[in-house]
Amino acid sequence: MRLEQKSDLLLNPEVDLNDTILSHCLEAQPSCRVLIVDDDELVQARLRAHLEKAQFHVDVAASGKEALHVLSNTRCQIVVSDWQMPDMDGLDLCRHVRHQHNEGYVYVIMLSVRGSKQDVLRGLAAGADDYVVKGAPIEELLARIAIGRRITHVENSLRTTNRENRRLAVTDPLTGTHNLRYLMKHLPLEVSRSKRYGHSLAMLSCDIDGFKQINDRYGHQAGDAVLQAFVERSNNTLRHGSDWIARTGGDEFMVILPETSLLGAKQVADKLRHAYGRRPVATNVGQIEFGVSIGVTAIDAAHTQATQSIVEALLSTADRGMYAVKRSRKVSN
Repeated sequence: MRLEQKSDLLLNPEVDLNDTILSHCLEAQPSCRVLIVDDDELVQARLRAHLEKAQFHVDVAASGKEALHVLSNTRCQIVVSDWQMPDMDGLDLCRHVRHQHNEGYVYVIMLSVRGSKQDVLRGLAAGADDYVVKGAPIEELLARIAIGRRITHVENSLRTTNRENRRLAVTDPLTGTHNLRYLMKHLPLEVSRSKRYGHSLAMLSCDIDGFKQINDRYGHQAGDAVLQAFVERSNNTLRHGSDWIARTGGDEFMVILPETSLLGAKQVADKLRHAYGRRPVATNVGQIEFGVSIGVTAIDAAHTQATQSIVEALLSTADRGMYAVKRSRKVSN
């Protein structure tokens, strides 16, 4: 009986898609993937045909549990779900989607033979964004799915913008490395982690020798090229995924070395000095050689001081070490 009831309400696959509403739906739109959830294969096939003709990417599932499996492996912006299904019905599917942590917002449309006001309210209360009764014109369903596409596209754009703004807030725009704000937020976290797991932690305070003279003699564009070369060569020398750099001033940088002893940090400093002096930097005015003064400090695995005290000690000790190196070499900034 249920199959007959649903078959009477199937959308006509021969509907003319050239009217004004559908032509608008077929205009160039952001990429969008729709998951059709229905245990009737005929409904799946006909909805897929309409949606693919309207330039949507389509996945199908025969139950709520299968839909959740698809969503856990595939980024679907829109879910069009039946209400009555085996294992898990459309209402439970809506609730699970809303409670799951998804990469972006999932727009859910309930497509059901149940069309009473109470049914509609139950569907919306369960987490559906829209409710369409089976038997409605395909134009209406496509128009409502197009609304979902616009909403999820805007949500994704805002999410991307916010993520980029957060990244820029802790990134040095010239060199692309971390900035002082990032250092002051994440260095305490590194200290806490070293205390928790009993690891040593080292820091290098780096200052480019004669940087003011480079700017005065060759110009700021050449100076910028030297700063960028410093970061590039540092990144090529350090361990990926653990060590990191923060630019803390004009030509001053801090290098954080987790799980590194004082001896290990000194070895890293030697490698960095070699990397900086290995070859001149190509700039707009020709080749420029540069050196770097590096101060080294570390805390051992048995430290017990308060995190903030250790952070302050690391910063001040590394700076003092760097300036001591400059004085011993009589290098000006």
